[in-house]
Parts: sequence; structure tokens; C-alpha cells
Amino acid sequence: MSILVNKNTKVITQGITGKTGQFHTRMCREYANGRSSFVAGVNPKKAGEDFEGIPIYATVREAKQATGATVSVIYVPPPFAAAAIDEAVDAGLDLVICITEGIPVRDMIRTRYRMQDRKTLLLGPNCPGVITPDEIKIGIMPGHIHRKGRVGVVSRSGTLTYEAVAQLTELGMGQSSAVGIGGDPVNGLKHIAVLKLFNDD
Repeated sequence: MSILVNKNTKVITQGITGKTGQFHTRMCREYANGRSSFVAGVNPKKAGEDFEGIPIYATVREAKQATGATVSVIYVPPPFAAAAIDEAVDAGLDLVICITEGIPVRDMIRTRYRMQDRKTLLLGPNCPGVITPDEIKIGIMPGHIHRKGRVGVVSRSGTLTYEAVAQLTELGMGQSSAVGIGGDPVNGLKHIAVLKLFNDD
């Protein structure tokens, strides 16, 4: 049982060469199947290089074509993050997870408008990401508090998500997936859409 991501998901990190992108990519790779899941990074100025063995490409489209990745996670500074989402959507990814906080509202309004009638789903911005326990973690949540199980968790708040998960785990109730949808005014998936995914799982 899981939604959005599982052990077979292949992930691109946009902003992999920044301090935040490097740290959290490393943490995600150390969780469960992360080492085989995180297959590419994107930075136009660092194309052809690598981060700890992960090849870096100039564009999301190139990274997708080379690796078969279907998901990206974004750790790009706020002034450039909406453009990073746009690039991932234009490349036809299934899911984009934007961790960045403080993206200008006008930028996100434009991006949400551009996403109409596209297949790509957006988590965030300003979200902790998504985790399917014991399979894959994409984002900034602490992996050790999660346990595999049947309870789905969705929240706007990152820290409240962690608190809910920690209490569930302490009670012996594992999670199928935990999803942070983000707290910014203009974001992607809403509670109702995520609840429908859980209901259909």
C-alpha cells in the first residue's frame, strides 16, 4: 500500500549542487532504497559532473531521457523555483515535489495556470515531501520516525506531520505513505485530492 511513490520510483534532484540539495539528497539516499532511487541531478552550470556518483544534467528533459526518472524534488532558491517547476512540468514528469519556501506568489499563480491540463502533479511548494516507509523518502522529513503500515497521513504542516507520524508509530500504527502538501498560499495537490488517492489505494 502506498500513493505517489514507491521503491521503484526514480528521482531527479533539481538544485542538487546547493548545500540544501546536497544534504537532503544524501539523507534520502541513505533511507531504504534511496541509493537506487535517486538517479540524476540538474544544474545547467554543472552538467557533465556528478554528486557522489549521481550524474548531473543540464536540463530535466535530458535527465529524464537518460535515466527514466518520473519524479523530481526541487531545492532551488525562491526566485528561481517556479521556473524549475515549469521545467519539470514541460519535461512531462509525473510528480514534482517542491521543498522551497517563499516563492513569490505571482510566480506560483503563473505556474499553477500553466499546469492546467498537464498530467504532472505538484506537491508543495514549502512542503516536507512524501515518504513511503521502508521504501523511499523524497524530501526533508526524518525517516526514522516512520513505520510501514496501513494509515495514510496528509498535512499542510511539516512539523505537525512529523508529530502525527511519531505518535502513530508509538501506538504501533504504521503508515502507508505520509504526504506534506505545503503551507504556501498557492500550492499543488490539496487535502481532498490526496485523500482520494489514499481512498483508491
